[in-house]
Amino acid sequence: MTDGGLQLIAMAIAAGFGVLGPAIGIGMIGGKAMEAIGRNPEASGKVVSNMILAIVFAEALGILALVVSFIIRFVAL
Repeated sequence: MTDGGLQLIAMAIAAGFGVLGPAIGIGMIGGKAMEAIGRNPEASGKVVSNMILAIVFAEALGILALVVSFIIRFVAL
């Protein structure tokens, strides 16, 4: 297998595993937010704003993983 092929495999692994964690985290954040709104509908404004903030932080980790995967692909190590 050539170095280009190994880089593509490393890129796929980095992107796949790097996005897996934030995806699970975002699902858990959404589920817990829906539980909180179900228990206390009057606090939905605070819950939703905090949920969006938490999702943004989790998504930033996914974007970082994609950046690392592109660095693996296009920068010769």
